[in-house]
Amino acid sequence: MSHIGFCWQPRFVMGTLWGWLAASALLISSGCETKPGGMTSNGPGGSSKPLKYAYVTNGVADFWNVAEAGVRQAEKDLNAAGKSTKVEVRHPPDGVVDQKRMVQELLTLGVDGISISPIDPENQSDLLAEIAKQTIFITNDSDAPKSERLVYIGMDNYTAGRQCGEMIKEALPDGGKVMIFVGRLGQLNAKQRRQGIIDELLGRSVDPERYDEPGKELVGDKYTILDTRTDDFDLVKAKSLAQDAITRHQDLNCMVGLFAYNPPKIIDAVKDAGKVGKIQILGFDEDEGTLQGIQDGVMYGSCVQNPYQYGYQSIMMLDKIKSGDKSGIPEDKFIEIPVRKITKANVNEFWKELNQLLGKPAPETK
Repeated sequence: MSHIGFCWQPRFVMGTLWGWLAASALLISSGCETKPGGMTSNGPGGSSKPLKYAYVTNGVADFWNVAEAGVRQAEKDLNAAGKSTKVEVRHPPDGVVDQKRMVQELLTLGVDGISISPIDPENQSDLLAEIAKQTIFITNDSDAPKSERLVYIGMDNYTAGRQCGEMIKEALPDGGKVMIFVGRLGQLNAKQRRQGIIDELLGRSVDPERYDEPGKELVGDKYTILDTRTDDFDLVKAKSLAQDAITRHQDLNCMVGLFAYNPPKIIDAVKDAGKVGKIQILGFDEDEGTLQGIQDGVMYGSCVQNPYQYGYQSIMMLDKIKSGDKSGIPEDKFIEIPVRKITKANVNEFWKELNQLLGKPAPETK
């Protein structure tokens, strides 16, 4: 992903939840001629056959269930437009090995395009190259900028990290000791979120390429980042790491969860330790446990993405490219779906909007 500095805004940006959904309709391909029975002819030289796309996540989490809802809506919209379309969704439970196996299976099936959130792009270069060689290849949620992907759909993770850092400073205006928790740091989105937080708290200049290795304290004028703990998507381990941090660091002031499941596990650990209000909790994404924690005043705030749109826009973009139309790809190959700060002041409104997209009843307000 190019040009991801803190103040930079890309050419193609989508706004609010409902704004995203309205803009989505514009991505339904107009370059395909509808054939009888829902078959499509995909531009010059294209064959008349049902279309098959794939959406590959980086793990198993509620975050990806929201993304899959967006995928299914895109699938429904394409079929309603007369384009016989089937989307395969894969959630690798055990990391890189599972993701590779699933991608290879999809390539064997002859899918027309894949949108993937690469788990470890630096060490998956051969796999990503194979995808690009055999089919349409785009990324979402976490990028692989050195690969041959055609476009990345997601948020600017470094900017989001700095915005999370801003919220930490709001929650702890006098400074304090901070611990970061995440599934793994091999993913680019995790690295960039973490680095954005660190740079913001330490008052550094904007530099998305900077990287502080974990395992050592980072000390600034007001804030100290004690360490970063990784749980490898193990939910039991995620909670135990949070509990261990509270036990080992009695003067811990703030805990930050970078992946969707991290904040709820941190909330559980803080509650169990009887330190609600003594330890500020911040994080990312829109897990129900996170939103409930914000609503209850247990958690200060979260930088939310829009996984629903990651799923929806991925399938619509794959279809548009398949039809021969690449006009929706910006010059920098980055379609930004911006981060949104959620605190107690706007959590009810956001949660209601999210549930509407998912076909769920509105949450109880407090």
